[in-house]
Amino acid sequence: MTDIKSMTLEEITQACRDMGEPAFRGKQIFTWLHKGVTSFDGMSNLSKALREKLAAQYYITAPTVARKQMSKLDGTIKYLWELGDGNCIETVLMQYKHGNTVCISSQVGCRMGCAFCASTIAGKLRDLRPSEMVDQVLFTQLDSGQEISNIVLMGIGEPLDNMDNVLRFLELINHADGMNIGMRHISLSTCGVIPGIDRLAELQLQLTLSVSLHAPDSETRSRIMPVNRAYDVEELFAACQRYFKKTGRRISFEYSMIDGVNDNDWQADLIAKRIAGMPGHVNLIPLNDVVESPFKPSKRIAAFQKRLQSHGVTATVRRSLGGDIDASCGQLRRKAMEERGELPK
Repeated sequence: MTDIKSMTLEEITQACRDMGEPAFRGKQIFTWLHKGVTSFDGMSNLSKALREKLAAQYYITAPTVARKQMSKLDGTIKYLWELGDGNCIETVLMQYKHGNTVCISSQVGCRMGCAFCASTIAGKLRDLRPSEMVDQVLFTQLDSGQEISNIVLMGIGEPLDNMDNVLRFLELINHADGMNIGMRHISLSTCGVIPGIDRLAELQLQLTLSVSLHAPDSETRSRIMPVNRAYDVEELFAACQRYFKKTGRRISFEYSMIDGVNDNDWQADLIAKRIAGMPGHVNLIPLNDVVESPFKPSKRIAAFQKRLQSHGVTATVRRSLGGDIDASCGQLRRKAMEERGELPK
């Protein structure tokens, strides 16, 4: 059977034609799917015969809430969704003055191996399908009752390691007959998969590209981010320069502040040198404590920010949200896997 929610409107419309149905049925079905209907029987303006034909050939994805935590501090909600195959992923809903933002996952697990991240501890199990990314936005909105205006692909997984599915997700979520969330309200975060960055540059999607930098020098970055051994930081900055020249869009550099590792003044100076001539923005992130990680939060965030600003670099400190609910990416999934005995010994 085929995952119908991962299909575009054009593909669904063609499928309707192939079944001898009028083309307008495609739009009806597409709209129902992106309203959160969980069975074809719920599509009340379709004939019973058509609903039966659809059910014989297609299935509709719908995750279930395995766990849900709400912060008493700021209202942040963290979901652990169970997928149809029993795997779990995380989604976080955050409230800001400019609207509600949902942080979604793009893979079940992650193979990038960043030393300070809980998402990668058990490795990557599989890619998420477009429908499973749509579902995180859709069912978070339906369950919370809060309208979502912004999306960040910064949850579990590396989006550019699942690029074809992510691009289709972007097409679906942006569609006027779907959730209709504009590209300028979407941020995509990568740890530095250069072929994917170059491909995004060619597509010129108008989304915001965020690069998980975390160190400006090759020695430090290779130590904490194995991806640097495949795509060195100098090559990464060159790709960012190409992206800016092609799209004209500012890049956000994510930088988790790690005590004694990447919080030295010379590293701030090097960041400024690397992004010279490109209107980059550095987002300093207070590190979350991960039990398995030897790294600890930096005590020099303010000094590091001041050093960057002295070079004319725009640098902000990310507001910490959900500190009382395992809001660090991968923590809730890791706890569930521990309880199931699924983590490697």
